[in-house]
Amino acid sequence: MALIDNASAPAAESVGTGTETETGIGTARTTARTAADVSASPAAPTVAATAPTPRRRTRAAFTGIVAGNFMVLLDASILNVALPDVRADLHASAAALPWTVDAYTVVFAGLMLASGAVADRWGARRVYQSALALFGLISVFCAVAPNSGVLISGRALLGAAAAGMVPASLALLAGLYPDMKERAKAIGAWAGLSCIGLAVGPVLGGALVGLGGWRLVFLVNPPIALASWFLARGLSAQRPAQPRQFDLAGLVLFTIGLSALTYGLVDAGTEGWSRPAPAVALVVAALAFAAVAVVERRVAAPVLPPDLLRLGRIRANLVAAVAANYVFYGLLYTLTLWLENVRGLSPISTGLAFLPLMLPMCVLPFYTSRLAHRFGARPLILLALVADIAVGGVLATVGPHTSLAVVIGAQSLLAIGTTLAIPSITADMAVATPQRFAATGQGALNAARQAGSALGVAVLGTLAGVHSAGIALAVGALAALLLTALTRRSA
Repeated sequence: MALIDNASAPAAESVGTGTETETGIGTARTTARTAADVSASPAAPTVAATAPTPRRRTRAAFTGIVAGNFMVLLDASILNVALPDVRADLHASAAALPWTVDAYTVVFAGLMLASGAVADRWGARRVYQSALALFGLISVFCAVAPNSGVLISGRALLGAAAAGMVPASLALLAGLYPDMKERAKAIGAWAGLSCIGLAVGPVLGGALVGLGGWRLVFLVNPPIALASWFLARGLSAQRPAQPRQFDLAGLVLFTIGLSALTYGLVDAGTEGWSRPAPAVALVVAALAFAAVAVVERRVAAPVLPPDLLRLGRIRANLVAAVAANYVFYGLLYTLTLWLENVRGLSPISTGLAFLPLMLPMCVLPFYTSRLAHRFGARPLILLALVADIAVGGVLATVGPHTSLAVVIGAQSLLAIGTTLAIPSITADMAVATPQRFAATGQGALNAARQAGSALGVAVLGTLAGVHSAGIALAVGALAALLLTALTRRSA
């Protein structure tokens, strides 16, 4: 999920070049690239430009696209507040509980690169509507889950459906708004409106848990999916004449590697290293990623071309993207458990406690573009990582009786760091990526963000308390800062 990544929309505009692509929950928007560049993206499949539709029909279709992406972001944050209730009702183990969140983001990340090619073959509207229908049906499946294993399976399937929706939605916007200026405005509005889902998630989740339990959290999705499906009926169903190939072997290996890595970290953090399971999982992850390196050199259209990864600036952006989502989602998960289990807040109070973090994130990205235009993306990325280190330092002082004002201050710093990092990274990635790899670079960035989200929940969510999580957060952000600075300098 990304799944904060819609916040990246405004910043790319200040750079003056780039591509339009969704990051999981992310958007990079510029006004100077042709529609052909968008159609080249594996994460944004091609849709031929059509004649302008009547204003009312266009607004209805746009509303349907926004509603679908709103739902994807809502699902990325709404479950966190409900986790204590899930654990109590389903008797979920400490190792299984993080996977109710992680299964969504891991599968989302693994399939993001493939979904654009799938939409190219079948048509963006067909894939989008199919994914919407699946998302609504699978949500009902999750709502009636009898145990944590079934719930985790349902969350993984939701991640697959979300991966089908996100890139197809950008292709549909490209067809709905052939004019570049109108398209830029539409994508900006789409990003801002979709971002509201992320902010509303914890508050709505808390209210629903208080009203009738965690199962109500999933019953929000079917009505939204149904409305979006009907509103999207008027979109173009045209399929491109020359569908692209995609690297199935590479995508499968990437998904296996991410899944094994996350499982190994979660299992080791909750059950210890005395058993062979975490070590085996990490070995599987290492072998999968090694196999990716071999496969990518032999296929005609690799998921991550080696020539792209040789660029130091690209590697620096990918490291910073992983760090930004690692900090945000790991902290969101950790603070939820701390507020409810340690401070004894109710689910609705916990949701309200996150407003100092969520509300600024719907506004601040629109100012990041001005800063990027004036100072450039690089200083903002480094400043964001410094802010993340400060967040970790503040949280390292938190104990069971620490004032909530301290936690709110850390949330404010996190909001600043996140909204500086994600838009700036996306904009800089668009500039640094060679033209022939423009779309692939954005696809890699999407996957890196989702991987960071999964690792954040896996690592920070399994530590003993906010104090330990704060230390791990600060150390991780410091490492990312040093790697980013050194890599960019050598680029």
